[in-house]
Amino acid sequence: MKRISVVMLAVCSTLALGQKVSDYKYVSVPATFESFKKEDFGLVNYLTKSLTGKKYVILSTDKDEWPSEARGNSCNVLSADLQKDKSLFKNKVTLELKDCKGKVVLESKGSSDIKEFEEGLQDALKQALIKVAVSNPVAILPAQTSVAESNNVQASVSEVVTSPSVVSANNFSNGKLDLQKIQIDGNQFILAKSGSSVPFANFKASSRKDVFIVKMENGNTTIGYLENGNIVIDVPQGDGKYSKEVFVGK
Repeated sequence: MKRISVVMLAVCSTLALGQKVSDYKYVSVPATFESFKKEDFGLVNYLTKSLTGKKYVILSTDKDEWPSEARGNSCNVLSADLQKDKSLFKNKVTLELKDCKGKVVLESKGSSDIKEFEEGLQDALKQALIKVAVSNPVAILPAQTSVAESNNVQASVSEVVTSPSVVSANNFSNGKLDLQKIQIDGNQFILAKSGSSVPFANFKASSRKDVFIVKMENGNTTIGYLENGNIVIDVPQGDGKYSKEVFVGK
């Protein structure tokens, strides 16, 4: 029976993790900002240099030019926008960085007493950039998959759960659910309910040790990690927040 190295490729492409800006590696910066169509004042260049200095990889809005890990899943990329705020005596701007669903991950305002537009607007942008931390990516998400591929993956998962020849299982519980940990290989495992062919959660190793990309049985995608021998999942809630679910080894 084939090992299911494709199991975690079914990770949903519409990830909404509530991540910090520093969790990302890539930022897409447009050639011009809507608020500065008539004159750029050097803001695109200033933003690009500043973000590069904070270790972000800057991408154009042309996705055909993106590297494969960004092109394969746009949720690995933040989109930058800069807006001019109305003010009589100061130059003011608002910097927004949005995720793949258009959700604002960071909004930061900056202002400058410098009256000259180019120098003043760049100084305001400099102030807004103070809130942008240095890039320290948590995980690069795998490429999107088609519906057909996802169905094939689910079938493969079913095979693994019901086949004792490939499992190395431990039992975990959060007090409400008793789950079995099934190790697929060194980089991926699943948590499954007893008697169910549908995994409760699929885990695939990220670029950071003991941090995993997790796809829940309801299709949501989030982050999980190992902590003191326990398995922890940041479970998405309906209000956009996350709850910490700890599964203790038994």
